[in-house]
Amino acid sequence: MMRRIHGSGFTLIELIVVMAILATLLTLAIPRYFSSVERSKEAVLKQNLATVRDALDQFHSDTGKYPDTLDELVSRRYLRKPPLDPITESATTWVIVSPPADSKSTGIYDVKSGASGNASDGSPYADW
Repeated sequence: MMRRIHGSGFTLIELIVVMAILATLLTLAIPRYFSSVERSKEAVLKQNLATVRDALDQFHSDTGKYPDTLDELVSRRYLRKPPLDPITESATTWVIVSPPADSKSTGIYDVKSGASGNASDGSPYADW
């Protein structure tokens, strides 16, 4: 007596339908994911800039001068470590801004991002 074996798997049509549904859902979700990643990097950049600027102001208030390097802020414990620029993913790409010429000070007056390109609001990262 021969028994007929019936498969209990899915048919090709069922698999294609499931894959089409998954592909449709992914085309909606992936762009939102990447835009949220970019927005979070921009938020971290703004926070890191605010932290460094606050440390620079505190250093200037305490010593009467601006630090010569960001590492001086770390060695004097105004920062734990040089912050990371999340757009360039490096702590060495910060653009150092010198004090205005009329102040007769030297050192780091401000920092800006060394990232090229524009943020999601259209403003250049270098202007932040």
